[in-house]
Amino acid sequence: MVTVLDRANGVAIWRQIEQELAQEIATGVFQEGQQLPTEAELAARFSVNRHTIRRAVGMLSDRGLVRVEQGRGSFVRENVLEYTIGRRTRFTENVKRANRSPGGRMLSITREKASRGVAEELDVTAGAQVVHLVSVSEVDGRPVGLADHYFPTKLFGEFEAAYAREPSITKVMEHHGFGDYQRARTKVTAGIPDAVDSSVLQIPRTRPVLIVDSVNVAPGGTILQASHVRYAADRFQLVFETLDSDLKTFS
Repeated sequence: MVTVLDRANGVAIWRQIEQELAQEIATGVFQEGQQLPTEAELAARFSVNRHTIRRAVGMLSDRGLVRVEQGRGSFVRENVLEYTIGRRTRFTENVKRANRSPGGRMLSITREKASRGVAEELDVTAGAQVVHLVSVSEVDGRPVGLADHYFPTKLFGEFEAAYAREPSITKVMEHHGFGDYQRARTKVTAGIPDAVDSSVLQIPRTRPVLIVDSVNVAPGGTILQASHVRYAADRFQLVFETLDSDLKTFS
């Protein structure tokens, strides 16, 4: 396809190319996360040199419409999800609140002996039996997070059966009498994805992930869940609430 530009209307050629590509992104010709054609392909399409294409794409990057990855090309930037972390943090509720579609799938569910680190997080004896759930969180059908969740088996004796009936951690909590669980601690760091994270999240090994370690507890303080989640950093924005919802008086 060749796109003919108006070279006599006073608008710079690179600007016309930027506007054309921006319009195609806005109308869905290029989808979120999709790679744009190469500089050579765009140069041929618009009958210009690569320097002109580079300037147009650079402006799209400055506007936040695309991200440029060295050695890989230019990609339409994903619509970042604003995810709230508070005392009551629920994935499905957060995603729906942003008018997005939540989803997910289980990769595995096993019972195993707790490692020293997991035991410390759950406040159980090292080697105690825990339920280990590995799952993928999705937004609008695209993976955003890969999680390892751990639960003390002594508190969740029917975890597998409850999860099979309705694959929701919140529903499993409710089934075991912990429907009002709360977030006690959240630690956020950044890192580079390993091969598994890269494959599942569909991101290159060079793109950082947000690593969120958290602990959920019952109202009385009993530790119910420890999680280690890797989020695709360019699809996820964490917002921390420091006031209870009934105390907010923002104006």
